[in-house]
Amino acid sequence: MTRTERAVRGRGGHDIPLHVLRPAGADRALPGVVYVHGGGMTILECANRVHLRWCEDLAAHGLTVVAVDFRSAGGPAGHFPFPAGLEDCCDAVDWIAAHRDELGMSSVVLQGESGGANLAIATTLAAKRAGTVGAIAGVYAAVPYISGGYGWSREEKLAELPSLVENEGWFLNTAMMDLLVSGYDPDDAHRRDPLAWPYFATEEDLAGLPPHVVTVNELDPLRDEGIAYYRRLQAAGVPSTGRVNLGLTHAAELIFKEAVGDVYDSTLTDIARFTRAVSTA
Repeated sequence: MTRTERAVRGRGGHDIPLHVLRPAGADRALPGVVYVHGGGMTILECANRVHLRWCEDLAAHGLTVVAVDFRSAGGPAGHFPFPAGLEDCCDAVDWIAAHRDELGMSSVVLQGESGGANLAIATTLAAKRAGTVGAIAGVYAAVPYISGGYGWSREEKLAELPSLVENEGWFLNTAMMDLLVSGYDPDDAHRRDPLAWPYFATEEDLAGLPPHVVTVNELDPLRDEGIAYYRRLQAAGVPSTGRVNLGLTHAAELIFKEAVGDVYDSTLTDIARFTRAVSTA
C-alpha cells in the first residue's frame, strides 16, 4: 500500500489536506473513490485509525482512494459550521476530478458514512447546481445522517421517521445528534436546506444525479431517513440501489471490523463493485 499526502487550496485560501492511497505496485489508473468520513460534520478527523484503516482496505480492493480532511464544525482546528465542510468537499472534488490522471484515477465515486454520506450527497447536489456533476460517476452513501430532525417531538418522529424513536439508544441517541446539529447550523438558518440536510431535496433537485447506492442498518436511529432518501432518488429517476443490513447498529459495518468482519468485507467488496461498474458505464 502506498500513501501520499497532498493539499488543495480552498476557496477561503486555506489548505485542504488529502490522503491518497493506492495498492503497492499499481502502474495504471484505477477506479477512484473520494472518501468523506463520518462524525456528523462536527466531530472526528480524517486521520484516525478507523477511517484510515477503512481507506487502506478500500485501496486493497484495487482502487485509488482519496480521503478529504474537510473542516468540521467542532474539530480541534476550530468551529467551522455549514457550509465550510461542504465547500471543502466541493473544492477537493473539483480539484481531484481535474487531476485524475496525476492521481491515478480513472473515475470519481463519492463514498461516505453518516455525516460523510451527508457531505457526499450534498457535494453531488452542489455539483449539479454548478453544472459539474458529470465529473462524479456515482455516490455510495452508507447510513446517511441527512434529516437534522433529531430534536423533533416524539409525535413528529413517529409520524415521519419512526426509527428515531424505535432505535433510540442503540449506539446513537437523538439528543447527542441534535447537539451536533446545533454545532453544524448554530443559527438554525438551514433547517430545510438540502445542501445542509439532503433529506429535504426535492425530486427536481435529484433528477439527473449519477447512480447511487444507499445503505441503512436495521438498528440505527437513522434507518428511515436513508430509506426515504433512497425512495426519493428512485422517484426522481436516479439509478439507485438500496440495502438494509439486518441486526446492525449505526455504521457497525465500518467501525466494528473485528465483530462483524463478514459484513465489513462484503461492504468493501460492494463499494469496489459499484465503483468499477459506474466507471465503465
